[in-house]
Amino acid sequence: TEDTDLQAMLDRMVTQTRNTHAFDIIFKAPSPSLPVFPLRRKAIRRAIENIISNALAYSQQAQVTASYRNDEVTITFDDNGAGIPAERRQDAIRPFIRLEESRNRKTGGTGLGLSITSDIVLGHGGELMLGDSPFGGLRVAIKLPV
Repeated sequence: TEDTDLQAMLDRMVTQTRNTHAFDIIFKAPSPSLPVFPLRRKAIRRAIENIISNALAYSQQAQVTASYRNDEVTITFDDNGAGIPAERRQDAIRPFIRLEESRNRKTGGTGLGLSITSDIVLGHGGELMLGDSPFGGLRVAIKLPV
């Protein structure tokens, strides 16, 4: 682990996604700023990339928010896609389970993205939650202890 400025990382990743893919994504930075704390930087980056990549594939816009409270950082990813039905959310984090049921790889991945993301978050002592976004799509929330 190394001390990581997660807020700066999120800001860079969202800006890069918006500029590279012309995707409607914003980062709502917290005030006051998130603390710098130890993370496995490459692993956390991969987890965030997996979530953003799903938003790119399945929605037209996304919003990333972050907050710090009671020694816990929460990052929330909301999109306006189709979302995941409540009864399928546990399947979505199991490895090799593709919710997009066609066999065409162009319409879906390997079914590992959210599984890997969940493992990374759990490995940091955190929690990954899937829910309904206020934008009508999927909400992915990550809680990490500081």
